[in-house]
Amino acid sequence: MGTAHIDLHKVADAHAHDEHEHHEHHDTFLTKYIFSEDHKTIAKQFLITGLLWAFIGGLFSVLFRIQLGFPDADLTWLKPMLGDWIDKEGKMNKDFYLALVTMHGTIMVFFVLTAGLSGTFSNFLIPLQVGARDMASGFLNMLSYWFFMLSSILMFVSIFLETGPAGGGWVIYPPLSALPEAAPGSGAGMTLWLLSMAVFIVSSLLGSINYITTIINLRTAGMTFTRMPLTIWAFFITAVIGVLSFPVLFAAALLLVFDRSFGTSFFLSEIYLNGQALHHVGGSALLFQHLFWFLGHPEVYIIILPSLGITSEIIATNSRKPIFGYRAMIGSILGIAFLSFIVWAHHMYMSGMNPFLGTVFMFLTLIIAVPSAVKAFNYITTLWRGNIVFTPAMMFSIGLVSLFVAGGTTGIHLANAAIDIQLHDTYFVVAHFHIVMGASAFFGMMAGVYHWFPKMFGRMMDERMGYVHFWLTFLGVYCVFFPMHYMGIAGYPRRYYSFTQFDSLNTFSDMSSFITISAMIAFFGQIVFAFNFFYSIFKGRPAPENPWRSNTLEWTTPRFPQHGNWPGEIPHVYRWPYDYSKPNAKEDFIPQHIPYSETPESNLPHEEIFVEQEKEYEPERFGSKS
Repeated sequence: MGTAHIDLHKVADAHAHDEHEHHEHHDTFLTKYIFSEDHKTIAKQFLITGLLWAFIGGLFSVLFRIQLGFPDADLTWLKPMLGDWIDKEGKMNKDFYLALVTMHGTIMVFFVLTAGLSGTFSNFLIPLQVGARDMASGFLNMLSYWFFMLSSILMFVSIFLETGPAGGGWVIYPPLSALPEAAPGSGAGMTLWLLSMAVFIVSSLLGSINYITTIINLRTAGMTFTRMPLTIWAFFITAVIGVLSFPVLFAAALLLVFDRSFGTSFFLSEIYLNGQALHHVGGSALLFQHLFWFLGHPEVYIIILPSLGITSEIIATNSRKPIFGYRAMIGSILGIAFLSFIVWAHHMYMSGMNPFLGTVFMFLTLIIAVPSAVKAFNYITTLWRGNIVFTPAMMFSIGLVSLFVAGGTTGIHLANAAIDIQLHDTYFVVAHFHIVMGASAFFGMMAGVYHWFPKMFGRMMDERMGYVHFWLTFLGVYCVFFPMHYMGIAGYPRRYYSFTQFDSLNTFSDMSSFITISAMIAFFGQIVFAFNFFYSIFKGRPAPENPWRSNTLEWTTPRFPQHGNWPGEIPHVYRWPYDYSKPNAKEDFIPQHIPYSETPESNLPHEEIFVEQEKEYEPERFGSKS
C-alpha cells in the first residue's frame, strides 16, 4: 500500500509538471506578470503594492507630525502639493489634518500590515514551505490580489475628492461616519472608504480560504502538522482568524451604508444637526463599536502573528539553533487566536459598560498576555548562547522582540479598566498601539523582505544599506513613541489639531518637536530601504540557492523557480525544520528533505525510530519490497 501511494504521488507530480511545461510555453506578458496565477508573482504584486501604500501612509504621518511639532510654522511651501488644504496664512486645514490621521491609520492597518504583509508572505511561502506546486486555486488567488488593487484604487481616489477623504478616524465611529452632512470628511470620501473596505474584505476572505485549503490539503509527503515551520502555523491561524472576523466588519460597513444612503437607523438615534432634529430613531452607536472591535481586536493578531512566524524562522536560522519550545510556540499561537475573539470590549471601557462586564474583559485581556509572553520568552531563549549571524533580517527580528516586549508591558496597564479610563484618549494609547502592533509588525515585514528577497528575485540586497535602514528605523521608532508614554500619563490628548491654546500642555512643545524630527528620520530610513530594494532587484549581487543555510523546503527549489516550483518530483519531508547544530552532523544545518538514515546522527539511539519509520514509509529506498 505504501509503495502504491508513493507511485501515485510521483505520477501526479509528473503529470502536473508536464502540464506546467505546456502552460509555460503559451504564457504571455499579461498572464505571466499581470494576471498571473503563480503564487510567487502574486506575492510580489502584494509586496510592491503594499510598499507603495507604506510610503503614502508614512508620508501622511510626517505631514500631520509637522503640524503637531511646529504648529506656528508657515507651510506655504506645501501649497503646490496640497493646494487648498493649506490656507492663505500658511496653516494646515483642520479638516485635512483629521483626514490625514484617518487615512494614515487605515492605510497602515489594512493596506500595509494586513494585505502587504499577509498577502506577500502567505502567498509566497505557503506552497514553497509545505511542498505544493501552487495555491489550491490559482484563479481565486489572482482575484484576491485584484480585489485588493480595486480597493486600493477606490481609497486612493478618495484622497483627491474636493471635500477630502474620510475624516472620522480609522475606526469610523457613527455618527460622523453615518451622516454625510456631519463634516467635510463625512461626505463622498467616507462613502468611498466604506466601498473600498468592502472590496478589501472580499480580497482578504478569498486569500484566507485559499491559504487554509492549501495548508490542509496540499502538503507534500511527510509534511505533518508537527513538521510545519512556525511561519506556516502563523499564516494558517491568521487565515482562520480572518475568515471568522472579517465578515463582521463587512456587515458593519454594509449597515453603515444603509444608514448613510437609505434612511435606516441601525447606528443612529435622536440626532440633532444644527439644532434640527433628524428622523433617525432607535439605533445605537455602541452596536457599531461592538461590531467594529469584534474584528478590530482579532485584526491586531491578523497583523502581528505573521510577523511573529517570520521572526521564529529567522531567529532560529541565524542563531544556528533549534527554535526553543516548538510545541509551546504552536500552543501560544492557538491560545492567542482563541482569546483574541473574547477581549474586544476592552476598547470600550469608556462607553459606560457595566463595571462587572468590564472586569470580565479585563481578566481575559490580562490572560492573553500569557501566550504572548511565552513567545517572547522562547525567542530570547533561542537567542541565548546562539552562534548569532547579524544579517539585516536578524536585526529586524531582534528589533521586533524588543518592541513586542516593550509595547506588551504597557498593554498590561491599559488592560486594567480603572487605569484605561484615565489613559484612554491620550498619547499613552498611541504609543502602546504603535509599538506593540504597528512597529513590531512592520519590523517583521522588513525582516521577511530581507530574508526571502534572494528567493523572490534571485539577488541579494545590500547589507550595509540594510544596517543603515535598521538603525534609522529602530532609533526613530523608539524616539517617536517612547516619550509619548510620559506625555499620555500627563494627560496629553490624542487627535488634537494644535495644543498652543492650552498652557498646561505647552510644556510638551519641545518634546512634540523632537518627536516630529524623529519621525522624519525614521521616514528617511524607509527611503534608504526603497532604494536598496528596487536597485537590488536589477543590480544586486546574484544570490546562491541557499544563502542563509536554512532547512525549509523553499531553498530546495532552483534559483529562479518556474510556475510549479520544483522541476521534478516535490521533495519528501523527513524531519522538522529546525535541525540546526545537531551533534555528529557534518554541517550545522540539515534540510527537511534529508532522511535520518542518510545523516551521521542516525547512529544515536533516539534517532533509530525515525529510520524505522522511513523503512516502513519508503521500503523501495531501502531495497525491500512492499
